Amino acid sequence: MKVQGQCHCGAIAYEAEVQPGSMTICHCTDCQIHSGSAFRANISAPAASFRLLQGTPRTYVKTADSGARRLLAFCEHCGTPLYACAEQAPTAYSLRTGVLKQRDELGTPQRQIWTQRRRAWVAFSEKVESFPGQPG
Repeated sequence: MKVQGQCHCGAIAYEAEVQPGSMTICHCTDCQIHSGSAFRANISAPAASFRLLQGTPRTYVKTADSGARRLLAFCEHCGTPLYACAEQAPTAYSLRTGVLKQRDELGTPQRQIWTQRRRAWVAFSEKVESFPGQPG
């Protein structure tokens, strides 16, 4: 499914291909901090399908506890988080579902990761596959 993403102010726009029904919820501390919320909803898109349509996002490189370096893209004007990918030669983009025009067509989350860091007041259906950390 082709999706279009855009920041709040419209300065940055992109398109990509995603598989509906493949949304992941991440409860890791980094996602809580970077989203300003209890978790972040993401959907993966192959790098070959990702294309910037307008603007150039600002980026921040985050180093995980594992040493992996992730590039986080956001709009420099309105601050909207847009996507993340590997710093070097990304094979996929982790799109922030809130910026996608087709977000209502993506289905419900299929899995949640880093549940060991999930806030006590957050609950998802037992049908959602759960992992205490990053799945291998």
